[in-house]
Amino acid sequence: MSTLEKHVDVGVPIAKAWDSLHRMEDYPRFVEGVRDARTEAGRRAHLDVEAGGRAREIEAEVSDHEDERVMEWHTTGAPELTGSFSLQPLDQNHTRVQARLEYDPGTIREAFGGPKGFAQANAIERLVGSDLEHLKEYLEQGR
Repeated sequence: MSTLEKHVDVGVPIAKAWDSLHRMEDYPRFVEGVRDARTEAGRRAHLDVEAGGRAREIEAEVSDHEDERVMEWHTTGAPELTGSFSLQPLDQNHTRVQARLEYDPGTIREAFGGPKGFAQANAIERLVGSDLEHLKEYLEQGR
């Protein structure tokens, strides 16, 4: 398994960032490749994703550790992915959003195509970084 951790500092209070991360229907606005997303019963999420020219439906289970401001998720089928968002207040109006993704590079390649090895790791790192920057824009535009 490979692990990727990246963060972005956003100019919104922690409560706003926390609430926004839980609105699955808004994920297409800041996550590359997500065409549709919705919350389903039992803390499940459904995402329609297009990546590497391939369309996939992904189901995930989401759990919260609200007292720690950590939202964890894992897919319930292929591709097998696990991740989390951790929020830390920097001050009253600024929050650090830490994203963590655990994945098997071979599984990602099989599911979505793309380069192998180091090139794939770099591509995933760029994608997550870009998504975090889009999240920052999304959160701050609604101040």
